[in-house]
Amino acid sequence: MTYCFPPPPVVSLPVIGRDQRFPVRRIYCVGRNYAEHAREMGKDPDRDPPFFFTKPADAVVEDGQTVPYPPETQNFHYEAELVFAIGKAGANISEERAHDHIFGYAIGNDLTRRDLQLAAREAGRPWDWGKAFDRSAVIGPIHPVESVGHPESGAIRLTLNGTLRQSANLADLIWSVPEIVSILSRSMELRPGDLVMTGTPAGVGAMQVGDICVVSIEGLGEIRTPIGPRA
Repeated sequence: MTYCFPPPPVVSLPVIGRDQRFPVRRIYCVGRNYAEHAREMGKDPDRDPPFFFTKPADAVVEDGQTVPYPPETQNFHYEAELVFAIGKAGANISEERAHDHIFGYAIGNDLTRRDLQLAAREAGRPWDWGKAFDRSAVIGPIHPVESVGHPESGAIRLTLNGTLRQSANLADLIWSVPEIVSILSRSMELRPGDLVMTGTPAGVGAMQVGDICVVSIEGLGEIRTPIGPRA
């Protein structure tokens, strides 16, 4: 088969303890999955059902890579998140079988052009310009399930230039990982290569050129992202 131009390269992430890399197919994101973050965004966590948005696979940024301050925003935010990686396809997956479909876990940072996101929300429009822009999905190496199990609790923290900005526990998730797998798989067939960013705790805030953002999750280590000059 020939193409009009060379096809894009496969986006992938390193896998801890292996020479193989994890090829990325899609990135799903859960909105407002910690109660305190839902409240700081002006929503009621006790009433809102889970909802999802997506980022393109080529938005992935690996640990340690510099992210240029993106265009068309004056309010560029960090969001620390637990990420899980799908290794087995499935649709209509029960909560009881959800763990069978998970390959591993990673640390993520859901970078957000907050001003564009909020403007879209107020206008009733999709969030793509605020969430799915270039280099908006910082994701660390994937830890296979056999090495870390299935994290259900543990500290998740974010520091900006050494100052603690986000601090919570994975047990605070409104919708657990098995629930997310089950709910998402009712609408989409999950396939190997899919990543799911599970939502961020309270304390989101803005970054500036020259900042260094570090996200850590107990048992998964940490990832570091410097913010470079505007793209």
